Amino acid sequence: MNSWFSTVLPLFRRSLVIQSAVRNYATAKPGGALGGSKKKKLGKLGPVVEKKVIPVETDVNRLVNYVCGSNILKQGEDVKLKPNSEYPEWLWSIHVGAPLTLEQLDPDTKAYWRKLRRLALQRNNKLAKLKKF
Repeated sequence: MNSWFSTVLPLFRRSLVIQSAVRNYATAKPGGALGGSKKKKLGKLGPVVEKKVIPVETDVNRLVNYVCGSNILKQGEDVKLKPNSEYPEWLWSIHVGAPLTLEQLDPDTKAYWRKLRRLALQRNNKLAKLKKF
């Protein structure tokens, strides 16, 4: 048994040394690819552009009298608000809340039939996903 042990032990030690060398393959080397001082590559679209921070308007008088952010040109100023009587009547009847359900719409309107068609398409697409082939 001694001869077998003396023969196997050096082989076992050699395999430990080889395994430890193999397992250290991902250590970072200075200046290497895993954490060195390489320059960052540009993306497909070129260098990343920093986003512009637009200042938030805090002047109460300006917020009440102007449409802030309506001027997209470098020169000029924002659109000044007019009295309500100068705007058309239909402007005040526009629905701005959550979308209306099918039950809330009138069946004689085009919007009702468009919504009905859209819901039917969504239902058919969900059913088609359930089929295996």
